[in-house]
Amino acid sequence: MIFAAIGAKTLVSLAVFGLIAAVVWWLFDFMATGKPSAEDRLDEMANPRSRRRRGEEQAATTTQTMAKVLAKASPTLAKPLQPKTELEASKLKSRLSHAGFRHESAPSIYLGMKTAMLGAGLFFGGGTALLSHGLSQQTLINTVAAAGVMFFLPDMLLGFLGMRRKESIFMGLPDALDLLVVCVEAGLGLDQAMRKVSEEMKKSTPTVAIEFALCNFQLQMGRARNEVLHELGQRTGVDDLRSLSAILIQADKFGSSIAQALRVQSDSMRTRRKQMAEEKAAKTAVKLIFPLVMFIFPAIFIVLVGPAAITIVNEMFPMMAGTK
Repeated sequence: MIFAAIGAKTLVSLAVFGLIAAVVWWLFDFMATGKPSAEDRLDEMANPRSRRRRGEEQAATTTQTMAKVLAKASPTLAKPLQPKTELEASKLKSRLSHAGFRHESAPSIYLGMKTAMLGAGLFFGGGTALLSHGLSQQTLINTVAAAGVMFFLPDMLLGFLGMRRKESIFMGLPDALDLLVVCVEAGLGLDQAMRKVSEEMKKSTPTVAIEFALCNFQLQMGRARNEVLHELGQRTGVDDLRSLSAILIQADKFGSSIAQALRVQSDSMRTRRKQMAEEKAAKTAVKLIFPLVMFIFPAIFIVLVGPAAITIVNEMFPMMAGTK
């Protein structure tokens, strides 16, 4: 009776879903498994401190295995979404570069992830909708909605990572410029100063340090300074760093003082950060109106007017009733 009430189609869908999930879990477990469990327990008894290290190694191994599998499967998955023109390919590389992904296989991995997420949305969203509503129009709508959300999820994550990276560069660039000014005024060349800044600011502002280290590496490989500085401004997507690259190119071309140009740029960036902070502070009063009216003001009104209203109800209403 129970199986007849559930329906044959639902049972088949559940069986197929469970089989595929079990096979996928077994494949990942098989690829990530290292030593047998008996050897792991013996090692743990011999050296208890190695348990945490072994867990980290297993997590790293699993991550590397999944990355390898994704890297191998990404060219095939990315074929339907490959850019049709060089302009589209350049825009995609620029977006990935702004988020910090500069590997040659980054576009194919990114497009492969979008295809994989689309398939996952169709599979899981369609399975969930089928179990909830059966074969109906609502099932189709939910499946398409889930697939669309999963398909555009990598775009949203990429935009979020790019925005965070740009903000990190914008906030840490004035300090890096100050240190760069000190190094240049101390007698170091621009190349040596950038290498010193990248070494000293690895912990405080790692994104700026990575960009300067990459520029220094390109200069050591023999690339022209103008090309390296121009690429520095383009690959990060930060307007201040782009203007800094233009100023350094002009200073190197016309032979003007690099230290003075860096000092002026640093002062302008600090002024801009101060103006942004003042703008946010000015917007705070307007933003506080809505929570003040919706949450704080009703509570204050109840606290202030509540006792008076209770007194009126207890005193005036009996008097009015007695008068009548």
